[in-house]
Amino acid sequence: MTTDLIRVERSIRLIRGDKVIFDEDLAELYGIETKKLIQAVTRNLDRFPADFMFQLTNQEFKDLKSQFATASLWGGRRTPPYAFSEQGVAMLSSVLHSPRAVQVNIEIMRTFVRLRRLLASHAELAARLEELEQKYDVQFRAVFDAIRQLMQPEGAEKGAIGFKVKEKAGVYQ
Repeated sequence: MTTDLIRVERSIRLIRGDKVIFDEDLAELYGIETKKLIQAVTRNLDRFPADFMFQLTNQEFKDLKSQFATASLWGGRRTPPYAFSEQGVAMLSSVLHSPRAVQVNIEIMRTFVRLRRLLASHAELAARLEELEQKYDVQFRAVFDAIRQLMQPEGAEKGAIGFKVKEKAGVYQ
């Protein structure tokens, strides 16, 4: 897996039930200032409906900042970031006209597709496991429980040591 692909994967967040990438992360991937990315978008707002891009509310931004150990991650940013869905990222290629933008968009699209396939295969596996469990008797329950535990994402039930993990306003990490 390439370094850019790993960076893209780490940039994808779940906000309001959608997988999105923040303007700051996109700007870094494209090698431009966040301000320049937002300028390009605002000049072409008709290409970015609400399901392509939205700005976090002040409360979502506050909750997001509180999830990180240090505020320096946001560099003293005063305004909530814009969040771009998969379609919004694809639309960015029509407003950012550089060879790097094209290559970054290709990597981002591949990552979104890979995540979608991974989630679909996980759902298929869970459904198949449920089907098998219905067919076989209680003696296999321990086996099925063990398989379900293995299917849990890393750290799904574990919090950081000494801290209690909380969900805030539908914002996840």
